Amino acid sequence: MRYTYLGRTALKVSQVCLGTLNLGVRAGEDESRTLLDTALDHGINFLDTANQYGWQKHKGYTEELLGTWFAQGGGRREKVVLATKAGNPMDDWPNESGLSARHLIASCEASLRRLGTDWIDVYQMHHVDRHAPWDEIWQAMDVLVQQGKIRYVGSSNFAGWHLAEAQETAHRRHTLGLVSEQSIYNLITRHIELEVIPAAQRYGIAVIAWSPLHGGLLSGALRKLADNTAQKTAQGRAAQALTIHHDTIAAYEKLCTSLGTDPAEVALAWVASRPGITAPAIGPRTVAQLESALSALELTLSPDTLGELDRLFPPIGNGGPGPEAWAW
Repeated sequence: MRYTYLGRTALKVSQVCLGTLNLGVRAGEDESRTLLDTALDHGINFLDTANQYGWQKHKGYTEELLGTWFAQGGGRREKVVLATKAGNPMDDWPNESGLSARHLIASCEASLRRLGTDWIDVYQMHHVDRHAPWDEIWQAMDVLVQQGKIRYVGSSNFAGWHLAEAQETAHRRHTLGLVSEQSIYNLITRHIELEVIPAAQRYGIAVIAWSPLHGGLLSGALRKLADNTAQKTAQGRAAQALTIHHDTIAAYEKLCTSLGTDPAEVALAWVASRPGITAPAIGPRTVAQLESALSALELTLSPDTLGELDRLFPPIGNGGPGPEAWAW
């Protein structure tokens, strides 16, 4: 396993992040623990979850599952860089969502109880809250850091200007600010190349790419549908996008066949190779899917292949950062 620093920090994380959205839901509890153990055996030390995950059973379920895994001992908790999120609604009451100081602190304490741990390595804001002043947010985060409950602060689904606003406020308060941003990024969805990645690079913020396979669309969706083996591909984000990008996906799968490489591995290798990306966040349901994702880290795409991928999935604005009125 290769490791890198999380943004401008001295914290080392594996160059693949294990997302836990499927654990205990699409993967059973025993299989989920096997997945976690296998990931750790391969050197994956970066785990991402959220307080809302597992909502199909009850909100907080995935954190509880991770807590039972940590409780098995063997240094599981100590070896892992644990990231979780807050901000999405946990209840219908008005203060059970958002980024108020009250909700951030209460959510952190609830996550710690579910996870059965004393600290969270990267505490992430799941979405921006336009009603929450940054001074209020940083005051709450500073309290949690001082209490030893969190080590670093991250964001998720932020725009580039949100990152800039957050960092400038943190600088005025003489605190570290954001160390990571988690954004959707894959061959189909490349908009973060315009503003988010350039802002993150300027401020030394790690970028974690979630949904690198676009919900399974880039993992051989058409072949799986033909074989009647599609699961995630047949629903949600992937199903909607397939109706729009059918011909492109067909050409993409033909390209992967000519390369003799699984489409999922090509898509993951592409994300992992992109400038400014610290790690793709993968969400395997099986050990086989995990092994395939790890193989993708060893795959180097040729310039010709990268050019063909750009032709099939053109970058917004022909690539590069967002346009500026003047550039010197």
